[in-house]
Amino acid sequence: MTPIIIDKRFCGPPNSGNGGYVCGRLARHIPGAAEVTLRAPPPLDKPLDAIATDEGTWQLRDGGNIVATARPASVELARLEKASFEEACAAELLTPVKPHEHPLPTCFVCGPARAKGDGLRIFAGPLGRHTAVLAASWTPDPSLAAADGLIAPEFLWSALDCPTGFACNCDQQSGSFDKTPLLLGRMSARIETRPRPGERCIITAWPTGRDGRKRAAEAAILNEAGRLLAVARTTWIAVEREVQLGRAS
Repeated sequence: MTPIIIDKRFCGPPNSGNGGYVCGRLARHIPGAAEVTLRAPPPLDKPLDAIATDEGTWQLRDGGNIVATARPASVELARLEKASFEEACAAELLTPVKPHEHPLPTCFVCGPARAKGDGLRIFAGPLGRHTAVLAASWTPDPSLAAADGLIAPEFLWSALDCPTGFACNCDQQSGSFDKTPLLLGRMSARIETRPRPGERCIITAWPTGRDGRKRAAEAAILNEAGRLLAVARTTWIAVEREVQLGRAS
């Protein structure tokens, strides 16, 4: 049993952990690529238990409540979208969620109310006016480094999280955007190599389908030279606004 505490810095909704960050923390226990399913809002500033099962999976528990489960997975994408750093910066200016109307302004990954160096401030926007492929730039802060000097893996999971949420609200054909409240339900990721602090990165994300309340998307992180750093597949769930904020179940 290994304790995990989700610091309030790493919130998504105001009172729970950012989904990608929490997935990445639990995925540290899985060698290679992993799939993590979120089953309850991850509480902040509270010791949670990471427990190995006999089946080779891991559970994140809050007492008797299962918060998340993780298992080994194969994460291969059918396509890979790329962009230059300059194109990613231009896409950010077209982000469909403006700061004054952001649904979760204090989110560790995409919250505009977070200071530079505190939050990731990743603001994905379309690569063109009528495309469902989104992009954003990301220059990791030194505070995100692990003991080996490279960016800790959970922050690559984090950076891949919210851009796929934005992509899930894009129509695959028209590129039009809706503002349905979403919560991350499942995330699979494979990390090829981790960047250094200050290394300029590009994130791309695109929708892959919808099934009822479920919306799916994929994403990638590349460095400025175009080298693939990490990829992810995500499933998001359409919810009521009060559920997104953690005020209802």
